[in-house]
Amino acid sequence: MIGFFDRLSRPFLRAFDPEDAHNLALKALRFVPRGRPEPDPPELKVRAFGLNFPNPIGLAAGFDKNAVAPDALLRLGFGFVEVGSLTPRPQLGNPRPRVFRLEADGGVINRLGFNNGGAAAALARLAARPREGVVGVNIGANKDSVDRTEDYVRLIETFAAVASYFTVNVSSPNTPGLRNLQQAQALDELLSRVMEARDSVRARSGPTPILVKIAPDLTLPELDDVVGIARKHRVDGMIVSNTTISRPSALRDREKAKETGGLSGKPMFKLSTRILAETFVRTENAFPLIGVGGIDSGATAIAKIKAGATLVQLYTGLIYHGIGLVPRMKADIAAALKRGNRDSLAAMVGVDAADITADSWPS
Repeated sequence: MIGFFDRLSRPFLRAFDPEDAHNLALKALRFVPRGRPEPDPPELKVRAFGLNFPNPIGLAAGFDKNAVAPDALLRLGFGFVEVGSLTPRPQLGNPRPRVFRLEADGGVINRLGFNNGGAAAALARLAARPREGVVGVNIGANKDSVDRTEDYVRLIETFAAVASYFTVNVSSPNTPGLRNLQQAQALDELLSRVMEARDSVRARSGPTPILVKIAPDLTLPELDDVVGIARKHRVDGMIVSNTTISRPSALRDREKAKETGGLSGKPMFKLSTRILAETFVRTENAFPLIGVGGIDSGATAIAKIKAGATLVQLYTGLIYHGIGLVPRMKADIAAALKRGNRDSLAAMVGVDAADITADSWPS
């Protein structure tokens, strides 16, 4: 089945406009056979945020924005799937075209703008699925909301019963002003209200973990503030990182690089990994991290783990390497554990973080 989806996605889907190809890939997931996937090697199991993951490889938010296929994606071998970003009300997002492949660089620029069908439709789908596997819900604010913090609170209350965890997305570059919620005072207020909302529904929904997803473009003083506030409010984890508004000097597709939006994929690996390591040393093991950005192989996944990630997520890598990337990554990680005589991933987490923070800043 994985071979089928690889043949479908490469090169067929690459011939389409990126957003059309994405929609076709989602529709193709209806053909994934039902049933449990092959069990993963026991050494790939991870426990984090009070949850059990069969393997550390997750699908990042952005692929299944409307929670239409989380179970099909889990059956393809992901250890967890994150749906969204979802907003309280449906939202069209920015005008098309708004997704651009940088083929020569293995990257993508998007300025989608939280396009999604709204909370009510996604809630109905998630409520109808079996409560199997880890499915996180990435939440954001509507572009025209008067009180964006209230949007996050409403979404916590709405999805608490069906979400394995929440990701508070304050780092998308495509909703004007959203990244301002990473500033100290705004983030302090937001997390205070979010954690209060989570606790208010705990009796009926259980202790749903709260994660915060940050941008790779934070300065180190800003990162100090973000981590300090996250620790103050005792969030359960952080996701490092969202797309970048920077454009690395080594980009070859200079014309596409002029498009506004967030850059993902291979070109942001070094920056996102540096921010991950910087975050790891600041958290002092207060909570686990999920590493995202430029993962396209077992080696890059292992590098994220050694930089401080307990779990990893990918999306853009699938565009260039197909769904077959997932089993290859799992095999590579299991082989690395065997070579190091380790029986779990925990022993690798953060072993290179200090050295990474001592290197020169990625250009």
